[in-house]
Amino acid sequence: MAKLCIIGAGAVGTAAAHWAAVKAVAEEIVLIDIVPDLARGKALDIAQSAPVYGFSCRVWGTEDFGALKGSDVVILTAGRPRKPGMSREDLLRTNLEVVRSCAEAVRDLAPESILIVVTNPIDAMVYAAFRTTGFPRNRVLGMAGVLDSARYRYFIAEALGVSPRDVQALVMGIHGDHMLPLTRLANVAGIPVTDLLPPEKISEIVERTRKGGGEIVSYLKTGSAFTCPGLAAVEMAGAVLRDEKRVFTCSVWLEGEFGFSEVFIGVPVVLGAGGLERVLTFELTEEERKALKASVESVRKQMALTGL
Repeated sequence: MAKLCIIGAGAVGTAAAHWAAVKAVAEEIVLIDIVPDLARGKALDIAQSAPVYGFSCRVWGTEDFGALKGSDVVILTAGRPRKPGMSREDLLRTNLEVVRSCAEAVRDLAPESILIVVTNPIDAMVYAAFRTTGFPRNRVLGMAGVLDSARYRYFIAEALGVSPRDVQALVMGIHGDHMLPLTRLANVAGIPVTDLLPPEKISEIVERTRKGGGEIVSYLKTGSAFTCPGLAAVEMAGAVLRDEKRVFTCSVWLEGEFGFSEVFIGVPVVLGAGGLERVLTFELTEEERKALKASVESVRKQMALTGL
């Protein structure tokens, strides 16, 4: 029986638990939070929707990290969200100790699990979790590119007046302002986006994608995006739990791929029962390579700030 644990019963964690139940990715879904009774209440609310929606998995909440035992996949969402005017880097020191303490619990209580980190700044936080757990690289993943690519695809579909389902697009690099939406690979049912939209509109979409999280923060005032981030993490978890061999952009520890090593960065990967099963590499243009290098340099600065 597959078991999914979600650490953090805030907006993203709750959204992830909701999507996990609706998509039936595991028979047991556990929501964990240090705030007394918060996870219990959130999980009970989700569980009570089972008769209406029709799912049969068990959903429950607790503040006891002992519930991590037996987890196949753990999604880590704990931490503070961004506020207006804050960069992801501003969050680093605040969320570092939270991520480290949670990663220690995962290491000690669910040593065979696959860990998906959602806490921002993702590329630095997944590095902190990687160092803290000591897990091999295939079992520590950062959720970033799934969300960024979804935003990119939506903005393209919106501009063209087509279904987002028919838009394929890839965003690589850091989860932040130096991300790399690959315009030459974006297409609608196989038709290159560069043949359908003028360059200035594509540039506008690329910039909006890069600032996608900040745009939502500016509207919400007191929080950040949660529905799509929660779903993105669950899509990754489902690919692992069902051994689906899905291709997603995830923040993973590079070992020479695309010419970079010892850094977490968003690249296209195959996810299956083993977690990261392989990185899909391909030739980048000189411009794309420069942009990816800028992402790598930005992540390295964040990694250095962790002191790990």
